[in-house]
Amino acid sequence: MKALGVSAPGRICLFGEHQDYLGLPVMAAAVNLRIGIRGEPAPGSSVRLRMPDINDAVDLDLGSDQSYVVGRDYLRSSINVLRRMGVRWECGGDLEMRSTIPINAGVSSSSAMVVMWLGYLLAMADRFSDYTGEDLARLGHQAEVAEFGEPGGMMDHYCAGMGGVLSIDTVAPYGAKQWDVRLGGLVLGHSQQPKATIETLRSRRADVAEGVRQIQQGLPGFSLRETPLDEAEPHLASLDPLLARRVRANLVNRELTRAAEAAMEAGDLSELGPLLYAHHEQLRDGLDLSTDKIERMLDASMEAGALGGKVNGSGGGGCMFAYAPGRQDEVAEAIRRQGGIPFNVSVDSGVRIDT
Repeated sequence: MKALGVSAPGRICLFGEHQDYLGLPVMAAAVNLRIGIRGEPAPGSSVRLRMPDINDAVDLDLGSDQSYVVGRDYLRSSINVLRRMGVRWECGGDLEMRSTIPINAGVSSSSAMVVMWLGYLLAMADRFSDYTGEDLARLGHQAEVAEFGEPGGMMDHYCAGMGGVLSIDTVAPYGAKQWDVRLGGLVLGHSQQPKATIETLRSRRADVAEGVRQIQQGLPGFSLRETPLDEAEPHLASLDPLLARRVRANLVNRELTRAAEAAMEAGDLSELGPLLYAHHEQLRDGLDLSTDKIERMLDASMEAGALGGKVNGSGGGGCMFAYAPGRQDEVAEAIRRQGGIPFNVSVDSGVRIDT
């Protein structure tokens, strides 16, 4: 059998950070930092998957249901999800996984890996063309989030599956709109600070849920998705200050996401920079997701000519990005001077078979 390669992209969240798991709209973009597997399928059901980037390897058997042996065992959960759908394999192989996506940095390395692995498994079963990018996004969410009862929405999986610049409706039955825009001038900055993704998601989600519960006692029809901020404001004043900050930030970010979608619809990106930074202010001040180092990286980026930027991902470390059309090199150097690792990135396609 001939050699096979499949890859999927990482992503940046443009608008709607910490909103997908609340049923609020988000806007995100796949970027050209990718994770992929290459190998030559061989007869049998055994897979040897080598991961030299992290100096690890795992042996898998595609011929049987998988028992989970580590936390968040996404390689095995992906096999189980496909087996339940009736997918079977007549081959295994010696495979190698490599990635240019920063790990645990808010660029969706885990979701990209899951969607890519599902794509590779389907390609080995000669079923890749039976599934759309959106199909693979839904399967990725099943294998990574639902299978383990973890918090998290579908933004990362949609970006890995479909690619491009997307507006994502996070309410069932879910869906995504791909924007036909040329979004250039993006510089990602890795702070090299570790972050606790699952813990941060759980904490912020719990805070917002409690704030919403308390507001609904005085405003029974309150909805994060629909209630105007000015209608909610008097009730926010009665909450614990922390819960009030959390809920208010999500309501403001909801409106910023809608404003960004209106700008995209009009084909006008002139307000994108200020909208991004306004979103960052809510993430920093309302949700407590930034760090001193990320603030220095953002400030330096703005001084170097960026039009806007924000913390990227669950926060508390990881990455930021700047929107700096025409000033990418200057912004990258400014990030480097602050101790970050810069990446000049561009919008990229979703999961694909690579030749």
